[in-house]
Amino acid sequence: MDSMSLTTLDRGKTTVDAAALEALSAQLRGTVLREGDAAYDEARSVWNAMIDRRPGLIVRCAGAADVIAAVNFARENRLLVAVRGGGHNIAGSAVCDGGLMIDLSPMKSVRVDPATRRAWVEPGATLADVDAETQAFGLAVPTGIN
Repeated sequence: MDSMSLTTLDRGKTTVDAAALEALSAQLRGTVLREGDAAYDEARSVWNAMIDRRPGLIVRCAGAADVIAAVNFARENRLLVAVRGGGHNIAGSAVCDGGLMIDLSPMKSVRVDPATRRAWVEPGATLADVDAETQAFGLAVPTGIN
């Protein structure tokens, strides 16, 4: 991985060297994506197709340890950060231009305890994921539309 220029919190630019990018990638169970990578465009898209931002770097998290590593990397490099959950995000704040996007969409596990009528939902799950699991137990989750 080559060094790259990324957007900082104050909307300036910083260069992150190749060694730091490799170290980040080595810590993750998930993946690091850059523009030009096969999954980059899919990972940066949100439901609102009017939003067309291009993060400098996307970390697709496989679990909590990946989220911690991504947040620490962003803090250490003072990077602009956006967090993408299931991808609905009408306002578009789940994607940033030039900074680091932390993509939680691979984290979509839903666990239901029918006895207590509780669900534990990972941050990348969509309502469809939640409905599929809760409906198996005759349960439903009332929600709004946005």
